[in-house]
Amino acid sequence: MIPIKDWHELAAMRTAGRKLAEVAEWVKPVVQVGVTTDEIDRVTEEAILRLGARPAFKGYKVGKAIFPKTICISINEQVVHGIPGRRIVLAGDLITLDFGLVDASGYYADLAFTIAMPSASEQAQKLLDDTKQSLYEGVRWARPGSRIGDIGAAVQGYVEPRGYGVVTQFVGHGIGRKLHEEPSVPNFGKKGTGYLLMPGMVLAIEPMITLGKGKTKVLDDKWTVVTNDGSLAAHFEHTVAITPAGPEILTVLDSDGIVR
Repeated sequence: MIPIKDWHELAAMRTAGRKLAEVAEWVKPVVQVGVTTDEIDRVTEEAILRLGARPAFKGYKVGKAIFPKTICISINEQVVHGIPGRRIVLAGDLITLDFGLVDASGYYADLAFTIAMPSASEQAQKLLDDTKQSLYEGVRWARPGSRIGDIGAAVQGYVEPRGYGVVTQFVGHGIGRKLHEEPSVPNFGKKGTGYLLMPGMVLAIEPMITLGKGKTKVLDDKWTVVTNDGSLAAHFEHTVAITPAGPEILTVLDSDGIVR
């Protein structure tokens, strides 16, 4: 089912998105060399609860696997769904934070970004910059009359000519009363194909890009996804509403998140 929202529902999702953006601003300064991923997780959960919301990921089930933490923290060759623990952040690491909340209204928001620690290579920093830009290339197509394939084609068309690999096993998604709703939002595809986008739909658009081939595998913990070839990965995500005025990024602090 395509997640069409009426406008009072969208107002609630704007609130959820802004709260998640606030959490991100509280958490970013904590991500430093020497901190443990468990400490980042603790601060994230405290920030979400302080805003009257609940962590969206903690207790999330896929089959029999239950995610035990508030935030996914993926480092270097880890693409997504890394479980926080005793691991210490080191100089040169790429740290991906992926987290969500469900507000008291019952609506969800989802956000991810990758941070380079001091001494990260120029190649790693460029991967971050290009992955982030590929997100906005995709977001520009999240407007009435476009199709899901237009978003994926924009992401793929930006990163592949620059020599990167697109992760195809994990994709974006609709979001609303559930964390994951239809439709799926791949970071690859053909223009003019897939679901027709209409005002009121809300999507989590999230390119996952690697310095290698883009193929991945899941580790024995049933959650952590890594690149097959050990190459570095980056991941950026926003929750985006499709409005008559254009794509509106909900997971920002700005009062006007419209992308024109």
